[in-house]
Amino acid sequence: MDLDEARERIDQLDAQIVQLLNERARIAQELAKRKQESGAAVYDPTRERAVHERVCELNAGPLSDANLVAIYREIISATRALEAPQRVAFLGPEATYTHQAARRHFGHATEYVPCRSIAEVFQETERGSASFGVIPIENTIEGAVTHTLDMLADSDLKLRICAEIMLEIHHNLLGHGPLAQVKRIYSHPQALAQSRRWLAQHLPNADLIETTSTVRGAELAATDPEAAAVGPELAASLYRLTILARSIEDSADNVTRFLVLGPEMARGSGDDKTAIMFSIRDRVGALHDALGLFRQQSINLTKIESRPSRRRAWDYVFFVDLEGHPDDPHVQAALRALAQECVDVRVLGAWPRGSQANGS
Repeated sequence: MDLDEARERIDQLDAQIVQLLNERARIAQELAKRKQESGAAVYDPTRERAVHERVCELNAGPLSDANLVAIYREIISATRALEAPQRVAFLGPEATYTHQAARRHFGHATEYVPCRSIAEVFQETERGSASFGVIPIENTIEGAVTHTLDMLADSDLKLRICAEIMLEIHHNLLGHGPLAQVKRIYSHPQALAQSRRWLAQHLPNADLIETTSTVRGAELAATDPEAAAVGPELAASLYRLTILARSIEDSADNVTRFLVLGPEMARGSGDDKTAIMFSIRDRVGALHDALGLFRQQSINLTKIESRPSRRRAWDYVFFVDLEGHPDDPHVQAALRALAQECVDVRVLGAWPRGSQANGS
């Protein structure tokens, strides 16, 4: 077909797409009414994952699965906003990687509330000012975010983990003009450390200045024509900076995992993870025996962390992520046995296993 015919066909397809999207939205609104009548949650990460998997199965190209999922994430976000406008609290400020992770997960048709601390994210979500909260839990280079673990231990199960977000972290050099004019580089200490080799090779004479966040670094660089910042792409658009170089991090395997907090854990999907915490009794072999209970049920443990309990000296709380859902019989059996063996056993949440997204 010629150019005019191709454009006419695209116009026809767009008309059909708009009609179908609105039909889908109307059906979703009816479904939301039924959810409210039955007391079911509007946000259902298990169902959303099933939708993503189904559209990928239907996909014959040329769109990639990742692009198709991104489109459907925005469709679901817009539909969910019709059902019940949502506010999502996140560890701020705006344009941080946590903000980026939240937008990747909930889409753009959501109100985002930046918080000054992880504790504030918990507070906003616990009191209902935000429907959900997004917080970092671990990074492949820096390890666990201990403040998040401490807040989970102190939360008294008012909130549950209901989803996880895996975000590839890509640091970019943000500035005004050519590299030759850069004399100062602002960023968070971790971002500077994770980009040290690239900076030493390309900007060996530039002063590295630490800031409270990557976004604060971008804010300072925006007012200094001889400065640049190391940070996320989102910060470049926020402060109208040019991306001078992309993906300058030293390690390609820089991934941060974030948790979504809400009033309820997710339903079982068949491919789930569950987070628990417990303390052990003061006797030889107590931890070995506790972990052996999961081996007896053939349950794989994907993460184990410990933190001081703050109840007495040398007393620790253990945080464990395991494969399975609390509704699975073998997980239930392991948790019952653990409750008899250990102290203060709590299920912190359950969620469908997350997929990794690019976070440039």
